[in-house]
Order: sequence, then structure tokens, then C-alpha cells
Amino acid sequence: MDCHGLPGVVINIAAHGRLRRGASVIPDMTPIEFAAVTFAISVGAGIFGSVLGLGGGIVVVPALTLLLHIDIRYAIGASIVSVIATSSGAGVAYVKERLTNIRVSMLLETATTTGAVLGALLAGIIAGRWLYLIFGLVLAYAAYEMWRRPHRAADAGAPTDRWGARLRLSGSYHDAALDKEVPYHASRTPWGLALSGVAGIVSGLLGVGGGIIKVPAMNLVMGLPIKVASATSNFMIGVTAAASAGIYFLRGDINPFIAGPVAIGVVVGALIGTHILKHLRRSVLQVAFTAVLVFVAIQMLWKGLL
Repeated sequence: MDCHGLPGVVINIAAHGRLRRGASVIPDMTPIEFAAVTFAISVGAGIFGSVLGLGGGIVVVPALTLLLHIDIRYAIGASIVSVIATSSGAGVAYVKERLTNIRVSMLLETATTTGAVLGALLAGIIAGRWLYLIFGLVLAYAAYEMWRRPHRAADAGAPTDRWGARLRLSGSYHDAALDKEVPYHASRTPWGLALSGVAGIVSGLLGVGGGIIKVPAMNLVMGLPIKVASATSNFMIGVTAAASAGIYFLRGDINPFIAGPVAIGVVVGALIGTHILKHLRRSVLQVAFTAVLVFVAIQMLWKGLL
């Protein structure tokens, strides 16, 4: 009988109950084995996503498409669900740790949500190959910016702008790695707001929560410490993803057989990641962020050019 659990690939359940996939290089798997593999990948994605503020989609989408050969549209649909799950799990923990700047998140999310709806609509028009290329180029640019200015971060003497002062966007957090209170100020707020709109479009288009733009925007442009940027991004990405999830669902791009184990795995990983972030040094976090972006960008660009 035919199994329609994995759209975009030819899958048959043979008499012995295993999944067969045409000319796939992935060994035959039962539905339970597929769910287990997807869950394991998603746990790792959740850890990376919560630590780096990316929501897990940056790992989930490439893993599902490059390793399991799932059609990118269904991978993005599953990623959208996982981003909401990550935000729900990690976002609360970061608020309790006082890492999240709620005022910044509420301001930037007004632009991000609008962009997310626009991106989701565009995703139904743009061909899959171009989605790979756009994804790869966006990641490559973000990695370049993080590598070019690795040590830029806010400190007590950083300048603030009129928006930041009027909206009281400044704050402080306790850095467990340094064992001290770190104050910071927000600057260039209009630029951060504009880039948040771009992040929303990227999120709706690629299913990655927009964190690949939000974190560099808050850290490099607005001058927020990278830990605050990552935590605030985690708080925001769920709202951003929810804004576009309805469009993906109505279009039939969210499949429960894929999205289920992805969402559960990402939540588990996100909860683990929240305990890791507060003990990491800024330099380690920036190197990890850049390395992941470079690796995934190369893989997705290669996929799009084939």
C-alpha cells in the first residue's frame, strides 16, 4: 500500500513493513525508525537553536532535506512548527534568567510579524531551488558579519539613541560565565526595526524563525550583548513563526508525520540548550554561531546549484 506520510518522495510500505524510497541513499526504515532518527536530529537542532537564538530551523531544514531527502517545502513546514515549540520551551527559561529584553522583543516583533506573513505568501510562489539559494546566501552573509566583527558587543558606555532612551530598551543581565552583572544600552533602533522586517520575510520564506537575521541585527547593529540577543530572539521567534504557520497549514505544507517528532525533539533540545547558554563565554558563542552558519550555507548553496 502507498504511504503518504512523507510527501515529495516516493515511499512504499512493503510487506515486511519497512519504508522504501526509490533510489534514496538512506537505508530502508520503518515509520518508527524514521521518527526516531528525526527526533534525534531535532534534539541537536533544539540545542543549537536555543543556544544561538535561531529556533532550530537552521539545522532542521538542512537535515531533513540533505540527509533524509524530504522536499524542502515540507521541511520548512515542520521547521515552522519546531520554531514555535522552541520559543515556548526556551523563551520562558530565558525570561526567568533575566537574559531576555522583553521591551526590545515587543518593539521588533511588530515589524517581524508583518514580514513573516509576506514571506509565507512568497514561499508558495518561489521555486524550491531558489529557496535553497536564498537560504544559503542569507546564512553566508550572516556568517560574514559575525566573523568580520566578532568582538563587537554592548557595554556600559555604549551610546543609546532617542528611541532606545524613550522606550527604555537598556538593561542588564547576570553573566554566569563572568560571574558579574553586565549593563548594556540599545542603539540604532530604527535600523534594528528595519532588519527585523527582513528577518520576518526570511522566517516566513524559509521556516527558520528569523533568528539568523535577528541575532546579528541586535548584536552587531543595536549593540546588545550576544547572550541577550540570543535569548531575546528565542522569545520572539515563536510569535514570528505563528504568524506564518497558518498559511503553511492551509497550503498543506505541514505534515504531522514529519512535524510531530521534529517538534518534540526540538523542545527537548531547547530545554537542554537553556542551561548551556548561561555558562558559555561570548567568544565561544560567536565562534559556534559563525561555524554553524558557514557549514549550513555551503550545503544549501550546493543543493540549490545542483
